[in-house]
Amino acid sequence: MTSVTNTPSPQEGDRPAGPGPALRHLAVVLDGNRRWARERGETTLYGFRHGGERVLDFLTWCQDLTELTTLTLWPLSTENLQRPATELDPLLRVITDTTRAIAATRQWRIHYLGTPHRLPPPVARTLDEAAEQTRRLDRPVLNLAIAYGGRDEIVRGVQRLIVSHQEAGTLDDLVRHFGPDDIGRHLDTAGQPDPDLVVRTAGEQRLSGFMPWQAAYAEYWFCPTPWPAIDRADLDAATDWYRRRSRTYGR
Repeated sequence: MTSVTNTPSPQEGDRPAGPGPALRHLAVVLDGNRRWARERGETTLYGFRHGGERVLDFLTWCQDLTELTTLTLWPLSTENLQRPATELDPLLRVITDTTRAIAATRQWRIHYLGTPHRLPPPVARTLDEAAEQTRRLDRPVLNLAIAYGGRDEIVRGVQRLIVSHQEAGTLDDLVRHFGPDDIGRHLDTAGQPDPDLVVRTAGEQRLSGFMPWQAAYAEYWFCPTPWPAIDRADLDAATDWYRRRSRTYGR
């Protein structure tokens, strides 16, 4: 299903078409599954299933982004864990089935952001097994943000930072020399490049707590297409727009 993307008009910060800035890390908020299903008179599960299928399509398209080293997809937030079991359980089944299918392609090295250990033990075990199957692959990293919230990640990172210095007896050094890099090294994305481009589907223009630390200087593309209906043209529109940007990183 092809959508008409509301491409921003040229503005300050745009640049002529050309090679453009490198796109090493693409991050995507997978939004609109339930809304897409409701508009078709279908169940929420129907939307989730089509969303899971679209993940596999999207990963195939992303293989053509030759500079891409890291892709982050956000299918489940910490807030989503508060949904009723009748909705959460089917979503978790789709997530586990999709993650197993991704691992079977052997095209991505799976890594998790968030707290997937908070999920039911069978779900957590399945996710761990999928990551282990891909751990040694020389492939781009696929971050799956599961039971993820940006503030939660920062809190957990700061806790890890403090504990590491407490155990080493260097808390005084931490206080004297504390800086942004100290937090970055203890986040779920430690060692990865920060996102260059963040895409949110389904037309919502908010971040909802997605990677607030890492995406401080990212470019943002808000795509009107709901996730289950996203197609290659939507990805091309986002990346073409990104290539025209002149990134200043706040300078």
